[in-house]
Amino acid sequence: MKLAIFGATGRVGGEILKRALADGHQVTALQRSPKLDKHPNLATVFGNVRNKKDIDRTIAGADAVISALGTDKTTTLTDAMPFIIEAMELGGIKRIITIGTAGILNSRLEEGKLRYQGGDSNRKMTFAAKQHEKVFRMLEQSDLEWTIVCPTYLPDGEAKGGYRTKKDYLPEDGKEISVGDTAEFAYYQLENSENIGSRVGLAY
Repeated sequence: MKLAIFGATGRVGGEILKRALADGHQVTALQRSPKLDKHPNLATVFGNVRNKKDIDRTIAGADAVISALGTDKTTTLTDAMPFIIEAMELGGIKRIITIGTAGILNSRLEEGKLRYQGGDSNRKMTFAAKQHEKVFRMLEQSDLEWTIVCPTYLPDGEAKGGYRTKKDYLPEDGKEISVGDTAEFAYYQLENSENIGSRVGLAY
């Protein structure tokens, strides 16, 4: 499979990249500066996710797209996603898996609200959740086959399994999920159609 990966130099994106290369997929990754190790199955596009041409070059010829872009207190994520969606639609590419946040899952406390709006989340800062919600709404309105993986507190750590998942909600009393298990679950979605059109909460 030919994959386009955004955010491949980040914590979760880097783990997804390792799995994709180990399994023999052909990967094109966009990066701002040379951070990724060279690999025979890895093509690198140097550029900026806010630049439409750089996104077009990264996505060209892909079978699926994975975005592990974060917010990092900027609008990078919401600036990039319209370009990603447009490039996919023009290229006839349907499948996209993105890493979101548990804040955009449905609230268990207030019906009709998301967790960050309903008081389910302890986080006082809502900027990241609002950015991820904008991306969720963009994907909802697209014709793409999307899945948003929504981890809760995300400490470093290898995949150990034993985690729980729930469509559109955080599993009951979920407190954390490792970077490794988040990457593993997201990567598995390439072969799994069960969660298309859903946000998926992830926690131990």
